[in-house]
Amino acid sequence: MKLFNTLAASASALALLASGASAEISGGSVKIGLLTDMSGTYSDLAGPGTIAAAEMAIEEFGGKVAGAPVELVSADHQNKADIAANTAREWGDTGQVDAFAELVTTSVAMAVFEVAKQQNKIALVSGAATSALTNDACIPTGLHWTYNTRAQAVGTGASIVAEGGDSWYFLTADYAFGEALQKDVSKVVEAAGGTVVGAAKHPFPASDFSSFMLQAQASGAKVIGLANAGNDTINAIKAAKEFGIVDAGQKIAGLLVFLSDIHALGLETAQGMQMTVSFYWDRTDATREWSKRFYDRTGKMPTGVQAGTYSSVLHYLKAIEATGSDDTDTVLAKMRELPVNDIFAENGVLRSDGRMVHDMYLAEVKSPADSSQPWDYLKIVRTIPGEEAFGPLSESTCPTK
Repeated sequence: MKLFNTLAASASALALLASGASAEISGGSVKIGLLTDMSGTYSDLAGPGTIAAAEMAIEEFGGKVAGAPVELVSADHQNKADIAANTAREWGDTGQVDAFAELVTTSVAMAVFEVAKQQNKIALVSGAATSALTNDACIPTGLHWTYNTRAQAVGTGASIVAEGGDSWYFLTADYAFGEALQKDVSKVVEAAGGTVVGAAKHPFPASDFSSFMLQAQASGAKVIGLANAGNDTINAIKAAKEFGIVDAGQKIAGLLVFLSDIHALGLETAQGMQMTVSFYWDRTDATREWSKRFYDRTGKMPTGVQAGTYSSVLHYLKAIEATGSDDTDTVLAKMRELPVNDIFAENGVLRSDGRMVHDMYLAEVKSPADSSQPWDYLKIVRTIPGEEAFGPLSESTCPTK
């Protein structure tokens, strides 16, 4: 009997050793739920490319973390907050999803933040832009990764004012993101001695910008600031070209412009435009290598939202690997402890308000003559240090920081 007990104890110990790596993984697997815009206004800058990017992060771990398989589920939220919240709630309640990812569109991110707060799930935001996510709308488990409206204002807005663009008129997407972007850029313009002469809100999404562009033209402002993104920005720039607004002397400021937008517009139309970016595929050897692999599976070079999704998922998995657990509080603590070092960020820091602080880049769109290969669209004008772009923690109004 004693020998039997000894053998049984040895077998139990071996079993525990074999399963120890995944003993702290709830449900036996790590499950990430990615919500994005698959066919609408933001589908090119986010959409299927963010799913590919998340898959690339998971593949770097061989599909397993801390001895447990990693699963990715995804859904199209159609840029509707209720669809996003209902999907996230179902995933968390019955689908054993551990974290939510991507969340393009401010209204979507805010709705999923509420679910994440209730369920104590991590929300990895890449696509939504409003700076409110790490201020009054912050939650303990919400992480804002890629950019925000403040960083875009500090980059593009400040640069254009410094070049003499000191009177502005805004065309603003009529929802929380557009309002936040207009507000943040207005602060930068006015702090630099410029003025805001007016603004017009347009529906989200919008296809016809004729009347809005004529209003902006009539304002006499030196700069027409586009407080929108995706197809809205593309359509607005096309309307400006149609009405000869730039040729007549006004400047178009795209305040949240992506590589996919430049690709859609073409260099002939977009050349000379300044833009603030979180990532550019041709910046370093490492970004080129990763972007080439992304291109091989998607047929496109990545946007900042897509590279940011890769980075946030990768860092989340690194924290699970380091702790051997997918417990939310344990993983969050490790994510904040570890610096973010990958193709997206170098020595990025995850703050207590949820902001991931990293360098941003002021870029200028090349002319057709200066472009040497497909997707060779931008030249980096200036690196914007992370704290300059996002501001110090002391500025954050997040109540849980």
